[in-house]
Amino acid sequence: MPVPQNKDELLKAIETNYRILIRDLREIPEDSVDQRSLDGHVTRSQMSVTNLVAYLVGWNELVLKWLAKDAAGQPIDFPDTGYKWNELGKLAQRFYRDYNDVPYRQLLDRLDSAKREIIAIVEKSSDERLYGSAWHEKWPMGRMIQFNASSPYDNARKRLRKWIKAQAILRNSQAF
Repeated sequence: MPVPQNKDELLKAIETNYRILIRDLREIPEDSVDQRSLDGHVTRSQMSVTNLVAYLVGWNELVLKWLAKDAAGQPIDFPDTGYKWNELGKLAQRFYRDYNDVPYRQLLDRLDSAKREIIAIVEKSSDERLYGSAWHEKWPMGRMIQFNASSPYDNARKRLRKWIKAQAILRNSQAF
């Protein structure tokens, strides 16, 4: 899918990538979601499907935090307080810990809720607001949303499909 250049393309990218990903996530058998056999977000690490969903929830809720701060006219500490862009592996580990006690199905619900909130904010925003000027460094708001919502959905799906194929756990999975 090409990089979104406007609001409509951003909404389509988020919805399309999410719809494809969530279908696979909902099909994972409950007894497999905590198995640490998926390539992690830190080199040479392993994570579970639950960790992958925690990572996505963490990023989606972080995007919502950025957007709320922006709407309130407050400064945004990108990517998050205490983390630099070159420490995203550490941030991923924090997301795993933050959501460690949340059951898998509840994480899926939380991911869905965060995605819906992001969509609602994007729908209320103009193309000019989303793409008309830099929001963080050289990146417009729409691109930052895409980097941290739509693109991670696509990346997670590719990672998940590779794992599904290796584990041979889904009977009805779509062709790769």
